[in-house]
Amino acid sequence: MAGGAREVLTLQLGHFAGFVGAHWWNQQDAALGRATDAKESPGELCPDVLYRTGRTLHGQDTYTPRLILMDLKGSLSSLKEEGGLYRDKQLDAAIAWQGKLTTHKEELCPKNPYLQDFLSAEGVLSSDGVWRVKSIPNGKGSPPLTTATTPKPLIPTEASIRVWSDFLRVHLHPRSICMIQKYNHDGEAGRLEAFGQGESVLKEPKYQEELEDRLHFYVEECDYLQGFQILCDLHDGFSGVGAKAAELLQDEYSGRGIITWGLLPGPYHRGEAQRNIYRLLNTAFGLMHLTTHSSLVCPLSLGGSLGLRPEPPVNFPYLHYDATLPFHCSAILATALDTVTVPYRLCSSPVSMVHLADMLSFCGKKVVTAGATIPFPLAPGQSLPDSLMQFGGATPWTPLSACGEPSGTRCFAQSVVLRGIDRACHTSSSHLLLTPCRVAPPYPHLFSSCSPQGMALDGSPKGAAVETIPVFGALCSSSSLHQTLEALARDLTKLDLRRWASFMDAGVEHDDVAELLQELQSLAQCYQGGDSLVE
Repeated sequence: MAGGAREVLTLQLGHFAGFVGAHWWNQQDAALGRATDAKESPGELCPDVLYRTGRTLHGQDTYTPRLILMDLKGSLSSLKEEGGLYRDKQLDAAIAWQGKLTTHKEELCPKNPYLQDFLSAEGVLSSDGVWRVKSIPNGKGSPPLTTATTPKPLIPTEASIRVWSDFLRVHLHPRSICMIQKYNHDGEAGRLEAFGQGESVLKEPKYQEELEDRLHFYVEECDYLQGFQILCDLHDGFSGVGAKAAELLQDEYSGRGIITWGLLPGPYHRGEAQRNIYRLLNTAFGLMHLTTHSSLVCPLSLGGSLGLRPEPPVNFPYLHYDATLPFHCSAILATALDTVTVPYRLCSSPVSMVHLADMLSFCGKKVVTAGATIPFPLAPGQSLPDSLMQFGGATPWTPLSACGEPSGTRCFAQSVVLRGIDRACHTSSSHLLLTPCRVAPPYPHLFSSCSPQGMALDGSPKGAAVETIPVFGALCSSSSLHQTLEALARDLTKLDLRRWASFMDAGVEHDDVAELLQELQSLAQCYQGGDSLVE
């Protein structure tokens, strides 16, 4: 590992978190292979913050995400739990045991056609079951995804995406994937639906020890660990898993930054009463418990509301997406995440996760909102001031935290990143990067009226092949959270908890709900008024 990298360990908890994470790691992987591109500034972002080096038993150098992910039984499809870079567990057993072996094979899930082509492009699964990786020119990034008969990059169709592993094109370390076998991903029975269920998972010695062992493995090899970023589903029982994981991190790694991204899939659907009530309860419990144990918490969603009132999904002028598809929603949220996390991933910036959290979370304001303009509408040859003028004084980003429009609200503190802008367009500001966001396949075709470099064009057809995009992203401590948190509390007070005994039976007491209401109202008051404003 390069000396001086301020390492970050990522935890992905939940299936939608897996979707966001798959796009996130695909974008990091695409950027690795472009570090020497003359159009981009090498060394702006330090990949060693997120990645670790290693070596296979066959002497191949590896560069894998510093990642622990948890999901449910049935969520991996054809992806092996131990990954594909290292020796298969069965082969290890064969080496250790010299007697007879009896093999019982479970019927394999068919590989996504996209992944089949990806694997054939990067290596060979030999007859002895060992994945042999082809050499990568720069030792890090993956080669372009092509086949012998198809020179253009392959993009999976929405119909072919069932789980996040169907489009993950990054090899993971064997210690990355941790499956919760007691709950099912598919079907109506055995689901991880409630906050209390999730909390109980990490109270079990089996799962707690497994998580602790994986944490120790990654943390002990770090030289300058700055902290942990948690991508956690808020809408289901993984909100409880995330709360207990954050508590464990706070207890064992005091002083390190813990930034939690609470993820919610598309907007509510009417007629699904139980699912919507569970979503409300899980979101409220998860948000408050994560706030207690994290340095900073930011909900991320393309929906318009965290509460029970259905709101239309947010609109992006240059994107055409289907809010019901996790493949689409997660791509947009991952792109925003790739931008707003820039401050603690820069090679040159002194801002760490702890510093960023301290700047945004003063006076008890540990929850922040996110926003992004994807892509940022910069016409060829246009200056940055001119491009900002077209917003007419309005906030130049789309809200991504289901907290309503930012217009008319007060901003107490904010962190803003603009990336992918040519030096000729720059003016004095902070966190301006030449490096754009890469949207290489399997990123879905969402763009309209954009050049291949993401520049705004008139008359460009929908679905144009876009390779990179400029993005404007922001984190903000805003008075909009006052209304959002109070609305959550109001929705909770209207619930007749006797109707939702199954949620309470999962480990939540009536006193817990009363305490939650009080904490929500107290937190909401932190965002009311204030004299220190950034307009």
